[in-house]
Amino acid sequence: MRAGETNNSGVLDELPGDLMMWVLIVSELLVFGAGLAAFLGVRVVDPDGFAAARNYLHPALAGLNTIVLITSGYFAARALDLSKGQRQSSVRWNLLWAGLLGAVFLAIKIYEYADVAGQGISTETHPFFTFYYLLTGFHALHVLAGMVILALVSWKRTSRNVEVGTAFWHMVDLVWVLLFPVIYLLA
Repeated sequence: MRAGETNNSGVLDELPGDLMMWVLIVSELLVFGAGLAAFLGVRVVDPDGFAAARNYLHPALAGLNTIVLITSGYFAARALDLSKGQRQSSVRWNLLWAGLLGAVFLAIKIYEYADVAGQGISTETHPFFTFYYLLTGFHALHVLAGMVILALVSWKRTSRNVEVGTAFWHMVDLVWVLLFPVIYLLA
């Protein structure tokens, strides 16, 4: 293409990875967005109850989990960058580090769930906890799915596979970056 010419092929040709992965990512972002909107909508009705319920959570652990996922996102991005060159073993190690940090995230989340449940708190305790368990639990399932995707991509490495796998992983990161302040910090 020469300078000044436009590409009539459209945005879809410029998306990295696979169109179906992007359809999945957008649909998952819409689901999480609807969940967060519902959380905030119910919170408007009972702001004091939501603030009191939030005190049973562990914002420091959630903050640590934020650092863990952002760091894993760095390794995923590094793997994507390296996949465009000839350093395939480095790609594998970066993908595996990203997945391992996903396991660390899940271990911290399980510890938090055990502590909150140990206090006798369930989805029935208060609407805040219904949303807390549903949104963070659904996210944890996405972390697990992302770990499986990263493991498969590290085994069957191509630039396209790495693009697809890391796109999903970055969606998982993005969702957590949205969930963390709304659930753990919003007073």
